[in-house]
Amino acid sequence: TMAPEDPHILVVDDHREIRESLAQFLRKNGRRATAVDSAEAARRAIKENRIDAVVLDIMMPGEDGLSLCRHIRETNHIPVLLLSARAEELDRIIGLEVGADDYVVKPFNPRELLARIDAVLRRTHALPPNVEAPTGETLRFDRWTLKLAERELVDDEGHVHEMSTGEYRLLLTFLQRPKIVLSRDQLLDLAFDGGKDVFDRAVDTQVSRLRRKIEADARSPKLIKTVWGGGYVFTAPVDKT
Repeated sequence: TMAPEDPHILVVDDHREIRESLAQFLRKNGRRATAVDSAEAARRAIKENRIDAVVLDIMMPGEDGLSLCRHIRETNHIPVLLLSARAEELDRIIGLEVGADDYVVKPFNPRELLARIDAVLRRTHALPPNVEAPTGETLRFDRWTLKLAERELVDDEGHVHEMSTGEYRLLLTFLQRPKIVLSRDQLLDLAFDGGKDVFDRAVDTQVSRLRRKIEADARSPKLIKTVWGGGYVFTAPVDKT
């Protein structure tokens, strides 16, 4: 019997055998699972249930997995694991910065997939609620102010912009170390609590999400620059008040 607090996984794949056997495997291992065959059905399932994670096939007839992943990313914080039939697609996934949390190449071992799902769930649920910050401190950069006590990102017109815990911690890490090149490993340690269960592509995913929030043009970032072979560097001056 499934308890309501057991994580509810949505499996989206147009191959009946794959989605049914995966859903069955998840249920056997104490997860709730809903299996659907299209992006349209997935959108409905997300509206009607509290879904904790989505396992999503990239190649589907109709709307593909990348487009659905983008939609999920723009509308809520459900973690997404992409299933890809070919390793070459990975470059496309990362290049498109669709905001997936992890990916698995087919054919996959269901146990490995389950471990990845669990790692992603732990990451999204177990991020520490706060980075120790003196109350009332604000950090200003470019046209933004980060209020540490309230954990709010405010633009120069006074609008507050929502941030996930991961984005907040990553931004704070950059603002505390401007003009210093930080490798992915350092960012994992600093922003993601020692990188427990976090694969380094997750850093790239979070950086691209953060860029979409704070950069005038996320495609040619001016604030968070990529250092080839090195990692990332925050280039703007930061004022503490």
